[in-house]
Amino acid sequence: MKGNMEERAERLALYILENRATVRSAAQKFGISKSSVHKDLSERLPTFNRTLYLKVKEVLEQNKAERHIRGGIATRKKYKGA
Repeated sequence: MKGNMEERAERLALYILENRATVRSAAQKFGISKSSVHKDLSERLPTFNRTLYLKVKEVLEQNKAERHIRGGIATRKKYKGA
């Protein structure tokens, strides 16, 4: 998934918007690291597509606000054996 960084950042942003995906799931889908996803979305995307960046930022903020809930659910499953 190397090549044009702007194109990759835009594709990541569209994927996250369409699927309400987390950074981790987007990284896995595109075969890159979470750090690369963060860098693409927070540093590269705003320089050439500000409106798309603002939309993606909303999804990422929502995911950040909900992550403690997902973590609790995962822990519950782990110890209940389900």
